[in-house]
Amino acid sequence: MEFFRFKKDIPFMRHALTFNVISLVTFLLAVFFLAVSGLNLSVEFTGGTLVEVHYADTAPTEQIREALEAAGYKATAQNFGSAQDVLIRLPLDAKAGAENNESAASEQKTAQQGETIMAVLATLPGTPPELRQVQAVGSQVGDELFWDGAMALLMVIVGIMIYLAFRFEWRFSVSTIIANLHDVIIILGFFAFFQWEFSLSVLAAVLAVLGYSVNESVVVFDRVRETFRKARGLSTPQVIDHAITSTISRTVITHASTQAMVLSMLIFGGETLHNFALALTIGICFGIYSSVLVASPIVMWLGASREQFIKPAKAQDPTMNADGACV
Repeated sequence: MEFFRFKKDIPFMRHALTFNVISLVTFLLAVFFLAVSGLNLSVEFTGGTLVEVHYADTAPTEQIREALEAAGYKATAQNFGSAQDVLIRLPLDAKAGAENNESAASEQKTAQQGETIMAVLATLPGTPPELRQVQAVGSQVGDELFWDGAMALLMVIVGIMIYLAFRFEWRFSVSTIIANLHDVIIILGFFAFFQWEFSLSVLAAVLAVLGYSVNESVVVFDRVRETFRKARGLSTPQVIDHAITSTISRTVITHASTQAMVLSMLIFGGETLHNFALALTIGICFGIYSSVLVASPIVMWLGASREQFIKPAKAQDPTMNADGACV
């Protein structure tokens, strides 16, 4: 299916150096912000208190956030399972003047925080909510989740590397891996620069972007390989330009459809899905750029050529005739 088709190939590779310089600068800025500011890790990673409450009617999540902020708590509140259930997350330093981390994680401190939160919610108009659960998340559990998440990310990258090693010639594999790591670092860089909360849902979005970006690279590189085998007399830049141009319609349809769904989550999904959709939005935009304008130039710089895809003809045995019979 194609919405449009170009009669002439667009000379993307003519500007390959410019694209790579832009990518390098963006990548280095992301690394800089990660090193200087770091990620604003959520309660799942840092530890804190989780308070689950239930309302008889639809929970006023926005009013809950405002009330908690007015009371001095740096907490997040979002629907949990249904519109009546709300999950409130309080980091260890959720309120100015709180005790040290060990005290904040104790059972007594956790119960006190639950009672204080319920007292704040009772000041809101309407029927007060019912306290369902108060749970402390220790820093040890947070560290374990952080390293488990990092290990999951590493395993996905290794799996992609193994897949690409079997699917393509090594130049294409290296280019795709670099482009995918570029996407991940860019997403993390945005979250570090703006200090958006990095939660488990954001980590899931990063893993999804990895697979999404790989799919786009594979489509483009499959067309590059096919063009190398069929077309004669075309230089490597011309082959890559043809492959990118011939897949543009597919790229626009796929990414526009996905981005429309992600934007709907970003706009209408509320705070629960906001950071998840935000990470996907950044990843999809940079995934298009990296798959087409980062990975492809790297393939060209690494010296991809038609000879790498053409099997050499077997030398004929001089003792055999054209039919394969002995002379």
